[in-house]
Amino acid sequence: MKKITECYTLAMGTEEIVLGGGCFWCTEAVFAMLKGIEKVEPGYAGPARETAPTYEEVGSGTTPYAEATRIIYDPDKLAFEEILQVFFASHDPTSINRQGNDVGPQYRSVIFYTTEKQRQKAEHYIGVLNKAGYAKPIVTAVEPLEAFYLAEGYHQKYFEAHKDAPYCELIITPKVEMVGKKFKHLLK
Repeated sequence: MKKITECYTLAMGTEEIVLGGGCFWCTEAVFAMLKGIEKVEPGYAGPARETAPTYEEVGSGTTPYAEATRIIYDPDKLAFEEILQVFFASHDPTSINRQGNDVGPQYRSVIFYTTEKQRQKAEHYIGVLNKAGYAKPIVTAVEPLEAFYLAEGYHQKYFEAHKDAPYCELIITPKVEMVGKKFKHLLK
């Protein structure tokens, strides 16, 4: 059973996917600019528990939780395959427990699926990418979503509120710009 600290009922015709691609500020910023995205929320994905994990707990690297982003999307406006394309282009899926200077299992590359069809498509896409000849094998895990906990309020829309912060300028802005150029046809 999924635990979500803030109730959000899926609108008719929308779907949910949770992606971990390193820092959730980056993933949130990248997906917030795409058409068909109804809601993007950074948080922590992993096993269900009574209380939500905190940023400090997850950041210690000693918990089973990943920094992740919950994405609610309209599949009639943005196909799941397009989400996968953007996801794999916007982080390093060949790096185990690391994205740049962010190191630890909380920064692992992972797809938390919510339907069997998502699982099948994600595994197929990874197989296609591996056959395409990445320099190293893709290590992105594909796991069922057990629970998702919203990150603390100050993490929500972080890039939008802190574009001038050094981390945003050095790490997030280049990702957002790359996705904007490469996936111009998917922008809002």
